[in-house]
Amino acid sequence: MNGYLTEALPIEQLPDAPAYFPLDKGRYEVKPGLLKLGTDLGNGVWDQRFFQIDDNFNHYHRMKQLVRTEDLKKYYQTQDFTPEVERVIARFILERLPQEYPHYFQNSLEKNCPIFHNQLTGETLYFDANYCLKSATGLAPGIPPYHSALDALANQVQEDITVVSQAGERHWVSAIHVCFPNHWAVEAKIGREFAQIHAPVAGMTGMNRRGCALVQTMITQPPMVRFAWGLSTDTRLNHHPEPPPQLDPRQWQGRNFMPHDPQLYIRLERQVIWGFPSLPAALFTIRTYFRDVGVIRQNPTQCAQLRRAIQSMSPESLIYKGLALHQGEILAWLGEHPSQ
Repeated sequence: MNGYLTEALPIEQLPDAPAYFPLDKGRYEVKPGLLKLGTDLGNGVWDQRFFQIDDNFNHYHRMKQLVRTEDLKKYYQTQDFTPEVERVIARFILERLPQEYPHYFQNSLEKNCPIFHNQLTGETLYFDANYCLKSATGLAPGIPPYHSALDALANQVQEDITVVSQAGERHWVSAIHVCFPNHWAVEAKIGREFAQIHAPVAGMTGMNRRGCALVQTMITQPPMVRFAWGLSTDTRLNHHPEPPPQLDPRQWQGRNFMPHDPQLYIRLERQVIWGFPSLPAALFTIRTYFRDVGVIRQNPTQCAQLRRAIQSMSPESLIYKGLALHQGEILAWLGEHPSQ
C-alpha cells in the first residue's frame, strides 16, 4: 500500500524540465488565461510541445499503472464517446508523440494497421485500420490489459487526458482518463457540461456563465495552453478524494502544513487544448508539476509574488484550495528569512 504514497520529484530536482511560475502578477485569479501553444514562456522547446516527457517519466508511468490495478473506473470513464472521436484522438496522439520525441516513440504500419512502440517502457501497441486497440505487448507482470485505444495511449505519456464533445448546442465531457486527480473524482465530471464540472470551483461564476462560448473556443481556435495552481504539502500525484483500500483517509488527504517541519509545494497544472472542429471535439491534457516552495523562499521576487497571491485569495478560494486552516502559518513562514 505504501506505493500509493510515493512522491514525484519537484522541478528543482530535475536536470532538464520546464520551470513554470504562473504567479508573476502576485494575484490569485480564476480566468481562462489562454495562450497560444508555443508562446515563449522562457523554457525553449518545452513551450512548443503538446506533450512533455521528462526525467520523471518512469515515476508517472508507475503511478498510472498502479491506479489501474486498484480500480480503473475510478480514473477512466467515457460517455457517448463515439468511435469517430476516439479514432481521431488516437491518431493525433500516435502521430504527435513521434514528431515531438522521435528518440522515444516510433510508428510503423503492417497491412495498413498502425503499430506504436515506446522505448521508455518497452511496450508495443497494435491497432486496426480504424485506430481501435487490438493488443499490447511489454506490459509489466500483473498489470491489467488495456481497455481501449485511449486507455493504452494515456499510459504512454505523463499527461492526464480529457475529451470534450459537442453536438448541436450540447457539449459534454465524453472521456476522462485522469490518474492524478487533484481532490476531485472522475465520476463527478463525466458526461457533464462546463458549468456543471466547474460548479464546485470557487470564483468560477463568471466563467461558468460563458461555458458554452469557452467550449466553442476550445474546439474552433488554434491550440492553446493555460495554467492552474494550488498548494500541496506533498508531491503525490494522485489525490483522488476516495483513498485506496486500507489507507488512512487522513493520511491520504494531505494538505496539512506543519510549521515545525514545513513542507510546501506549488502544485502546477499545464493544461493544453487542441480542437478538432470537424468532429466537433477538443482534446484537453493536464500535466502536473511541483515547485518546491522551500527553494522559492530563497528567491525574494518569487516569494513575494507567492505571498501576495495567497493573501489575495477569497475566503471561498481558501476553503476550496484547502488553505483556510493554514493560511496564516504559511504566510508567516514565507515572510521569514530563509535561514531562520
